[in-house]
Amino acid sequence: MIYDQARWVDDSDEVYEPLLNEKHSKEVEADSALPDDLTRDSLTLPDLSEPELARHYTRLSQMNYGVESGPFPLGSCTMKYNPKFTEDVAAHPKAAVHPDRSTESVQGTLELLYNLQDYLGRIGGMDAVTLQPPAGAAGEFAGILVAKAYHEANGEDRSEVIVPDSAHGTNFASAALAGYDVVELPGAEDGRVDVEALEAAVGEDTAALMLTNPNTLGLFERDIEHIADVVHDAGGLLYYDGANLNALLGRARPGDMGFDIMHYNVHKTFATPHGGGGPGAGPVGVTEELAEFLPDPQVGKTNGKFELFTPERSVGKVHGYGGNWLVLVKAYAYIARLGDAGLSDASAKAVLNANYLASQIDYDIPFGPFHHEFVASADMDAADVAKRMLDYGVHPPTTKWPEAVSEALMTEPTEVENKRSLDQLATAFDRVAAEDEATVEAAPERTAAGRIDQVSAARNPRLSWQALDGADEE
Repeated sequence: MIYDQARWVDDSDEVYEPLLNEKHSKEVEADSALPDDLTRDSLTLPDLSEPELARHYTRLSQMNYGVESGPFPLGSCTMKYNPKFTEDVAAHPKAAVHPDRSTESVQGTLELLYNLQDYLGRIGGMDAVTLQPPAGAAGEFAGILVAKAYHEANGEDRSEVIVPDSAHGTNFASAALAGYDVVELPGAEDGRVDVEALEAAVGEDTAALMLTNPNTLGLFERDIEHIADVVHDAGGLLYYDGANLNALLGRARPGDMGFDIMHYNVHKTFATPHGGGGPGAGPVGVTEELAEFLPDPQVGKTNGKFELFTPERSVGKVHGYGGNWLVLVKAYAYIARLGDAGLSDASAKAVLNANYLASQIDYDIPFGPFHHEFVASADMDAADVAKRMLDYGVHPPTTKWPEAVSEALMTEPTEVENKRSLDQLATAFDRVAAEDEATVEAAPERTAAGRIDQVSAARNPRLSWQALDGADEE
């Protein structure tokens, strides 16, 4: 399959960008009650009809590649296609609840949050859950704050958090932001935790080990019970990064493996899509002995009434009110709709899809057996492979990471892709592998934009509907 992305080029091959045309803009006066030093007197806005505007944004969407465009092998770790019924639930008029209302007037709202705490606790094998953190990384940070408060309450001044070298970058950042020294743990030859290295690393300074299971190579930590014993015997806590929880749903629980704290990436494991970094949610679950340190507030139930309460030794607030309410509504709706059997089925399909896709591509996959994701090794620059895959109508996988695999192509097809989509992905993989290096290095050929300066785009973005005169010279 060859894929031609929409472009703004007319029959004469001239670039046609209607919103950049000065004659389609006009100056309008801006009237605001805000202080003068915070406002402008006028704005230059596009002067377009509604059809022109609708076509502009439709064309923009066609110039991009998203989860609704085609196969998308970046599931659990970034984004997957999520069912739209959760959007309908969140858009229901009764879901529009002002957070400042009294608890007596929002008993239904609190009941939903209370039930979601219970659902997540049972899914993760945790005794208490907070819904307050506004994203997975924020949940990590809140979880580490809970660990720190726990140690301090016990009179212990522990200064180190151990993180495997294959862990998500946010693990290192969360531990450092909480004031810990980060001890990087090398992986074993089989891609899992090097238990001997762990035994050498733990000690009286160890506050926690942060672990993803299955890890970023898709490998289940078979020694997890021994790992938990090693950390606990040293007085540390075991932290679960929930990024790959969708591989375990309905089959295994972090709490049963010995984890003390975990965060849930509800946009990965359930159905709470968020774009551009938010809004999201990253609930945190803990064992009973850590429950009194959770952020404020939690939802409780007394004599049949739902209420907000502050845990006895709470680390305080990490977000406004009870968390991002509508995101939590979507997670609740997804869990309630699928139920135990549906969640278990989603997990099975995610694992099946990853293993089927891996069996269909002619690439070296050095570590296994894997679960919901695998990491293949490209026989050329992985970034070039990714760009060329766009020409075949599929979104490329994550590249260059984890570093344990040379020219890594991390692939997570998730539970939503059917056999036809997986075969399309496999075809794209193998066609790129069969091409000469010069062709791959020149890709993409058929997209609206070619190679962009990704570093500048991320660190120095210039976002404007107007032409940026002289931007190229800056």
